[in-house]
Amino acid sequence: QVRLVESGGGLVQPGGSLRLSCVVSGSPFNIYAMGWYRQGSGKQRELVAAITGELINYADSVKGRFTISRDNARNTVSLQMNSLKLEDTAVYYCNARSGPLNIWGQGTQVTVSS
Repeated sequence: QVRLVESGGGLVQPGGSLRLSCVVSGSPFNIYAMGWYRQGSGKQRELVAAITGELINYADSVKGRFTISRDNARNTVSLQMNSLKLEDTAVYYCNARSGPLNIWGQGTQVTVSS
């Protein structure tokens, strides 16, 4: 059974940084397109960043502030978040896709507050 486990969320002040990590277990990691999504209170879940092979894309709202990376040797995808804003507050979810498979982690809360 494939599992995604996120870590690294927390409370940070505006302008601060956090690093989220997602470890994939139960399946070969390199077959997946990986992504980070987020869902704020009362909002729809949205794509934050995705990485497929060498192709990376970001939501306009996080370009220049967030960086997604993957370590195939450690079955891990990470999201480095800098210059955090109040509006980045959300539950962040890790996602893995391969063919018909579409797998989600349990989510990790990120709260940006002064």
